[in-house]
Amino acid sequence: MALTLQEKKEIISEVAAVAASAYSAVAAEYRGLTVAQLTTLRQNARKNGVYLRVVKNNLARIAVKDTAFECIQDGLVGPLVLAFSQEDPGSAARLIKDFKKDKANDKMEVKFVAIDGKMLPASELERLAKLPTRDQALATLAAVLRAPLDKFARTLAALRDQKAEAAGISLD
Repeated sequence: MALTLQEKKEIISEVAAVAASAYSAVAAEYRGLTVAQLTTLRQNARKNGVYLRVVKNNLARIAVKDTAFECIQDGLVGPLVLAFSQEDPGSAARLIKDFKKDKANDKMEVKFVAIDGKMLPASELERLAKLPTRDQALATLAAVLRAPLDKFARTLAALRDQKAEAAGISLD
C-alpha cells in the first residue's frame, strides 16, 4: 500500500521534529526479526524515552535535512529502524544494545550511530551506550561539588577538636 502525499508529509514532519531535538541516533537493519520482536523493541523504546520508527529512506533523508543528523543521509540504505535518544545521549544505544543481548534478536545489525552532527561506525554503539543518564550525570556533578565542602567541614571539626583539647575542654 503506497503512502499518500499527505501521509508522507506527516511522517517527514514528525521525524524532523524528533531529529531536531534528539541527542543521538542509532540506525539498525531489522531484516529477519519477527513482528513480535519489533513490538517488544517498540515497547522498550517507549519506556526509555527513545523515539523508534521504521521510515522509508527517502523520507528519512528529507526529514533529517537541516538537523544535526543530516550527516546520516548517506548511511540510510536498506531496511532500517531509526532510534532517536530524547532523554539522554545514550538511551537509544542502550536500548539497541540490550535488545541485541537476547540471542533471539541477534539478527538486528547496527549500521551506524550519530551524535553531535557526526555519523560514527556501528562499533561506537558500546561507547555511546556507556554515556551516563541525566540523573547519573547530575549525581556525579553533585558529588564533585560536595567533596570540597565535606573536606572543609572535616578540617573545621578537626581544628575545633584540637583547640578544645588544647584548652582542656571536653566536647563529649
